[in-house]
Amino acid sequence: MPEKTAAQEWKDGWKVVFASFVGFYSFSIMIAAMSAFMGPMGEEFGWSRTLLAGGTSVSSLVTMTLAPALGVLVDRYGTRRIAVPGVALSALMVVAMAANTGSGALWLSLWLVYALAGLMVNTPVWAQAVSGMFEKSRGMALAVALAGATAAHSTIPPISVWLIDLLGWRMAFVALGGGLGTLAWLVCLFMFFDARDRVRLRKFGQAEATVIEPTREVTGLTLAEAWRSTALWRIGISILVIMALTIGFLVHQIEILVGTGVTRSQAAWLAGLAGAMGVVGKLVTGWLIDRYPGNWVGGLTMSTAGIAFALLIGGIATPVLIVFAMMVNGYTAGAKLHITSYLTAQYAGMRNYGKIYGAISSLVAIGAGIGPTLAGWIYDTTGSYEPFLMGGAVALVISAALMLSLPRYPDWEARRAGAPAPAAA
Repeated sequence: MPEKTAAQEWKDGWKVVFASFVGFYSFSIMIAAMSAFMGPMGEEFGWSRTLLAGGTSVSSLVTMTLAPALGVLVDRYGTRRIAVPGVALSALMVVAMAANTGSGALWLSLWLVYALAGLMVNTPVWAQAVSGMFEKSRGMALAVALAGATAAHSTIPPISVWLIDLLGWRMAFVALGGGLGTLAWLVCLFMFFDARDRVRLRKFGQAEATVIEPTREVTGLTLAEAWRSTALWRIGISILVIMALTIGFLVHQIEILVGTGVTRSQAAWLAGLAGAMGVVGKLVTGWLIDRYPGNWVGGLTMSTAGIAFALLIGGIATPVLIVFAMMVNGYTAGAKLHITSYLTAQYAGMRNYGKIYGAISSLVAIGAGIGPTLAGWIYDTTGSYEPFLMGGAVALVISAALMLSLPRYPDWEARRAGAPAPAAA
């Protein structure tokens, strides 16, 4: 059958992209909101920043351990059977955060259960659904779908601060999970059907007019080839470091900004500005990587994040530089998972994408777990976030260099024709 054009891919797959956007938005609520809840909960319970950030570390530990298993399930059962109940359960656990009593053990336990639910709506689910529906316009489709996270980082901090001021932090959790989570579940219930789901529906005689049969042979690396791929190892190590630093910054961003002299309300709006720039970063990056080598787009983008970290160091930060740094941080934060998802698809192919990206998601989770706790520990130990910012600026530049060193993409057309995978892949 003839290849689809980019326009045909969007005509067939826009609902999957939109539902993925909304589902990823819902998944991102807790991380996006944490910087707003950190101050009020710390004041009420007397908790350290390390303990408050420890919940994200628990979540990341679960993801690190179970993400490969999630990849196996996604490859076997498809994305819908996992995503739809996952959106509902993760939203319910956001509501459950209102039950905190001041017990650190309860706080971490709630995060543990939240992590198990959130695993079902993590990046691999949405990335696999979208990557399987798009080839010509894969970069932009992933950009729009994964922009749900950056949209959350743009809107959730100011919404959270407003809800906390209006209702208190407990009811703010209820409003976020019950309101936004329910909306996301309804969207996914009625719109989230990937290519495999549509084939399954056709077999049972349902929605036959909207079914899209796969038109091309699915190809990609075997698991053994993926394990030996230096390109995939470079992607994984790079994103581990990038996630540690950017998520560490994200969870503490309001307190970092308060340390530069801005008010909490101003910090919340600056966080919202960064989130808006994250959406821009997603879309611009999607346009770029459909046209230029993804390793260059990713490497140059991530190197600017190091500059943004440096601009927030005391003695350097001015009002203009603070705004500029937050815009750059937001732009680069919006691009990181998108670049990783895209590069994984390009270097690994779609044959075992769920399993391979599940393994890389374990590295993503390690970084996301280490970063917030590390930033909190540095603050509790030194009384300042400056060592975190200085070290982060250097490490981000090194990680960008790893991306820049990636080889050319494998030739999957040759692979379809029976040629072996390129050794560099």
